[in-house]
Amino acid sequence: MEETYLLNVEGVKKKILHGGQGELPKLQDGSKITFHFQTLKDDFERTVIDDSREAGIPMEIIVGKMFKLEIWETLLSSMRTGEVAEFWCDAIHTGMYALVSRGMRRIAEGRDPLEGQKHRCGMGNMFDYHSTGYDDLDELQRTPQPLIFIMELFRVEEPSAYKRDTWAMSKEEKLAAVPVLHSEGNRLVLRKEFAQAAAKYQEAVICLRNLQAKEKPWEDGWLKLESLVTPLVLNYCQCQLELGEYYEVLEHTTELLQKHNDNAKAYFKRAKAHAAVWNEREAREDFLRVAHLDPSMAAAVKKELKQLGERMRKKHVEDRKRYQGLFQPPRGP
Repeated sequence: MEETYLLNVEGVKKKILHGGQGELPKLQDGSKITFHFQTLKDDFERTVIDDSREAGIPMEIIVGKMFKLEIWETLLSSMRTGEVAEFWCDAIHTGMYALVSRGMRRIAEGRDPLEGQKHRCGMGNMFDYHSTGYDDLDELQRTPQPLIFIMELFRVEEPSAYKRDTWAMSKEEKLAAVPVLHSEGNRLVLRKEFAQAAAKYQEAVICLRNLQAKEKPWEDGWLKLESLVTPLVLNYCQCQLELGEYYEVLEHTTELLQKHNDNAKAYFKRAKAHAAVWNEREAREDFLRVAHLDPSMAAAVKKELKQLGERMRKKHVEDRKRYQGLFQPPRGP
């Protein structure tokens, strides 16, 4: 068993429990580190606070993506693949642990880790809320103290070696991912795999919305991104129509039309969704607006209006028969 101090890190001690293999990994922004961890109090009983093995899923962090407990990147950077090590960290490094643990526990419980937060900043949440919802974490938050982390490093993957979630991508990577996702969605539509296609379109929209959030609304950069978002949202809505998710279509087309009230395709898809849920007046209004905005779609609108009329007449006949039966006097014996 070897004990050593991490270089240039005050308040940290390392003890190797099981040696690893190969060279120390070269971490760079975007590298993904996969590991198990156990967190203990520095007391006589070495009280266990958290153990990732209980959830059955290893922990993953992306280097350079502002993980709230920065010291973990430092600790992991000193480990080789397969190594198990114990780290003692002074309170100067563990002050944010309560909030980090709170988020991880919520995820393990199937809950939103950001539920109820008013600030994006971790420090803001620390001061704004008196309780994390867990008694042991409340104690750590009130009185930061040294903690022991036992870590087992499984692997370190370079940014190009794995498929990253959109939140972990840089601006350039998100822009590059959008046309790929769009193309994959189109390919899945041709195979009539509408749920999978919708997921691809949605992922592309999320990439663009994340970038758009950093632009000033309605200025050139924002408008350029919006022009990429619109066809993706329309494709997503078409998939939802095929899947029978009509209220989903109503929500997204209405949101789109609040920004672009001259988009005939959005009106057309919203009209079809209205027709499917028996909103006759709204469907007719949207279909007529489509014909006004885009005369080339007049024939399609005429066909849809005819089908709508036939469906509504059939429904009225069925409703009349149903209600007539309700008011028939009961027959005698």
